[in-house]
Amino acid sequence: MPTNLAIDDQLLEKAKNIGRHKTKKAVVTEALVEYIQRRKQLEITKLFGKVDYDPDYDYKTQRQEK
Repeated sequence: MPTNLAIDDQLLEKAKNIGRHKTKKAVVTEALVEYIQRRKQLEITKLFGKVDYDPDYDYKTQRQEK
């Protein structure tokens, strides 16, 4: 899907050099992937303290069964 974006050329060039990317498209694609991963991580942290667990659960026993 072709898209025209006005992106700061200096920022794009710095990201291209730091990430050792060959194209601007590769820079933008990786930036979007990292952005999505980060947002998903933030959503997961909201679950901390809200998930119930079984204190009697023995993960070592389950590992030995395999």
